[in-house]
Amino acid sequence: TMPKEPAVLRQNILDTTAAILACGIDPKKCFLFRQSLVPEHTELAWILGCLTNVPRLLRLPQWKMKRASQNSEGSVGLLTYPVLQAADILLYKSTHVPVGEDQVLHLELAQDIAQHFNKKYGEFFPVPKAILSEL
Repeated sequence: TMPKEPAVLRQNILDTTAAILACGIDPKKCFLFRQSLVPEHTELAWILGCLTNVPRLLRLPQWKMKRASQNSEGSVGLLTYPVLQAADILLYKSTHVPVGEDQVLHLELAQDIAQHFNKKYGEFFPVPKAILSEL
């Protein structure tokens, strides 16, 4: 949600890819792709954003903390980032999502959005469950 120099962003992508491969992820056994090249992520985020109310997003602790660190400013990107996270989860019809304690509320938002969408348009998205790690 913060502007990055294009060269730094490209290097971060390469570094992250190298780290994923170094952890033992085998691209012959799973899909490894650059999410920013999949337009459906942002397209679904727009649709889900139209179903999400602003007061709900304003209550998320991450918004409050990051906004405070930005001198009471806050970008639309920062505010709507949890909706993009929900789109990232729901696009693939994920049923279980590994999350840390700090992301539980964002997953709950994704669950609420999925339920709201399903109620309005019919059963389409599974409601994802959290897999909490002790680490």
